[in-house]
Amino acid sequence: MPISLIVLIALAIVFDFLNGVHDSSNIVATMISSRAIQPRIALAMTAVAEFSGPFIFGVAVANTIGSEIVSSKFLNIGIIIAALISAILWNVMTWLLGIPSSSSHALIGGLMGAVTVGAGFQALQMSGVTKVLISLFASPIIGLFAGMLVANTIFMLSWKATPKVNGLFKRLQIITSLGLALSHGTNDAQKTMGIITLGLLISGKINKFEVPFWVVVVCAAAIAIGTSVGGWQLIRTLGSKFYKIRPIHGFASQVTSAAVILTASLVGGPVSTTQVVSTAIMGVGAAERLSKVHWGVAGEILTAWIVTIPATAIIGGGIYWLLSQNFLSFLNLF
Repeated sequence: MPISLIVLIALAIVFDFLNGVHDSSNIVATMISSRAIQPRIALAMTAVAEFSGPFIFGVAVANTIGSEIVSSKFLNIGIIIAALISAILWNVMTWLLGIPSSSSHALIGGLMGAVTVGAGFQALQMSGVTKVLISLFASPIIGLFAGMLVANTIFMLSWKATPKVNGLFKRLQIITSLGLALSHGTNDAQKTMGIITLGLLISGKINKFEVPFWVVVVCAAAIAIGTSVGGWQLIRTLGSKFYKIRPIHGFASQVTSAAVILTASLVGGPVSTTQVVSTAIMGVGAAERLSKVHWGVAGEILTAWIVTIPATAIIGGGIYWLLSQNFLSFLNLF
């Protein structure tokens, strides 16, 4: 196996691991903040579900990422490596700053920037790019309004309930968090599967775009291990800065997020788990009272979302240009 391909696979696994660390907050934040379950138990349980997701629901998102956005005949390994480095740098920076930005946006932006600089616009398949952008930008809006709808329905059904109902919602969150973790593993781990498979195709190791079983196992394991580590700064951001989350809020937001993400996964639409979960939390809070949500924090996160794709595109393109100037030429990247 060429050293360049080994580098690509290693970087993809690092990205997948960091994606798990970065996005663990999305799965467990409301459950931990509402005191439904102990943090370490929540992360361990979530990691197992994350690993299982792709084996249960398939790899439609991997096919979208690896075969519908860019045309492999125009690419080289260096372009994919530049995209991964861009996404990793962005994930690390936002992780350290405690900003729940989108790993999906970072990867897509890095890929588009590196491809544009390395192969030109003709390498982008605009129908696939459009599909991805619609999925990424429509899903949080759907999450917001679906969160409001689900929360209002739950409020209506439980308005005569005694405070003991909180115990029920705490227990139900164990089930809904597993559903959310399965949907996250189904969607996010597949993005890395698509990138590795694309690298295998470009390097001639496979003849057509078809995700090998070992790639599914490795990527599912990497994101599960990352999830088990947990991004505590991001958990605090999602779990407390929007508003004080009670069990009913955690349950409603998890039901909403799992439904949106799993539906997108089954049709091959890559979405940002961070965006969907964040807007679902905001929607649930807004259903109770608009002033309940700390909209200033939401605005900071929204700014990060808007900036991510253009920023990582510039970084990805810049990294490819640097690599192409005879840097690391001994790896035969180009």
